[in-house]
Amino acid sequence: MLIFKHEEFRRLFLPSFISFVLIVAGFSLLAQIKADTTGSVTATVTAQNLALTVADGVVTYGTVGVGNSKATTTGGGELADSQDAVNTGNIESKFNIKGSTSPNWGIGPTAGDEEYAHKFCTSNCDSSPSWSALTTSYATLVGTIGVGVTQNFDLILYTPLTTANYTEQSVNVTVQVTTP
Repeated sequence: MLIFKHEEFRRLFLPSFISFVLIVAGFSLLAQIKADTTGSVTATVTAQNLALTVADGVVTYGTVGVGNSKATTTGGGELADSQDAVNTGNIESKFNIKGSTSPNWGIGPTAGDEEYAHKFCTSNCDSSPSWSALTTSYATLVGTIGVGVTQNFDLILYTPLTTANYTEQSVNVTVQVTTP
């Protein structure tokens, strides 16, 4: 059996222990130095802005006979009041359009009893229009439109074939912007 005297133990063990502590501290210092090495990532972001304006945004059809129509196109007694929807956001977008019922009239694809029709056109509207009926649900006005680009459109309104309501009716149209 080995028996160490206190002085011998200190003489043999203490230098080894101190060496071990210094080695561990050295490795820790090396690990710390290595951990301080950094890299960076340059990152940017732009918040998406979906926005549009409609100019002039007002159509006054005036008084229109029962069972007749009036359009925002030019010529032939029409209003010459085309509308311009402009993508004022910061990404390529889609424009949708919908009509509304009035206080006294429903809206339909064709005029009927107490029902008016409201339609839109996006190209050749003055010469050979292709009209699409508005409903209370959104339809596509333009599928893809770039930033700062304008979509011109016209409207045509057909008054009811019969009505008991001869007061001014609000027949508003809403244009919506979404992602394509």
